[in-house]
Amino acid sequence: MNADLHSHSNKSDGLLAPADLVRRAHANGVELFALTDHDEISGIAEAQAEARVCGLRCVSGVEISVSWRGDHTIHLLGFDFDATDRALIDGLAGVRAGRDERARRMGAELDKVGIRGVYEGAQKYVSNPALISRLHFARYIAAAGHAKDVKSVFDYWLAKGKPGYVSHVWAELEQAVGWIRSAGGIAVMAHPGRYRVSRAEMRELTVEFMAAGGEGIEVLSSSHTPGQAREVLRLAREFKLLASCGSDFHGPGESWIDLGKMPPLPDDLTPVWSRFQISSKKSLATEDTEFTEKGKG
Repeated sequence: MNADLHSHSNKSDGLLAPADLVRRAHANGVELFALTDHDEISGIAEAQAEARVCGLRCVSGVEISVSWRGDHTIHLLGFDFDATDRALIDGLAGVRAGRDERARRMGAELDKVGIRGVYEGAQKYVSNPALISRLHFARYIAAAGHAKDVKSVFDYWLAKGKPGYVSHVWAELEQAVGWIRSAGGIAVMAHPGRYRVSRAEMRELTVEFMAAGGEGIEVLSSSHTPGQAREVLRLAREFKLLASCGSDFHGPGESWIDLGKMPPLPDDLTPVWSRFQISSKKSLATEDTEFTEKGKG
């Protein structure tokens, strides 16, 4: 199974429209796809409509921003949920509401160090006003000549401890997992290797995540170094977590790996899609895309 279960469209901070993302995934040989926009599910219907045209299996997905132990931002992926679930919809709306406030504060902080008009400039790169993010800021700052590329903007201006970084309180871990589960979905911890926590803290986070009802972990991610991938693989095996994989694709020229180009999961892991039951209710699709994956695929 060539599965890519982590990608972003212009409904959040990606460059491509949901339908264009699906077409690119299909052209790259993806067999199972999930659009996982940040705190947003408005692109699912468009993605799944195009997936039906392409003959691509497409599961509902989202990436939710979570605050853990105060100043750690963690991301959770939700899969195979009912996208009409009111608790999930309302919960995501609450998370999105804080993004504009954070963006204005980021603009003010950058203004203090001489990078002016960034909040207004970033708006030019935003398709969904409710989903302004650091990546939109980075695109503008790089285009304005303050850094050579988007990655450099994060390194010098937007990462934690840098002038444009502003901490923000997102959803609580139990809340976010609860929203996914209330909608009948599966909660997966996204790119664990990215979090600046100790090995002991990572274990504690994993235990808390599972206690809240989390079931999976993103073993293969373009965000992971080989060493981080080995650590996440160890966690998946030790805690018997469902395994997920995804390119975290944001757009051509901005992502480390293209859609569908991740290596396969190790054979001894149980893939998260072994639990998917894509129905017309959950996926917003018609009955001709309904399927249940059994085994490891």
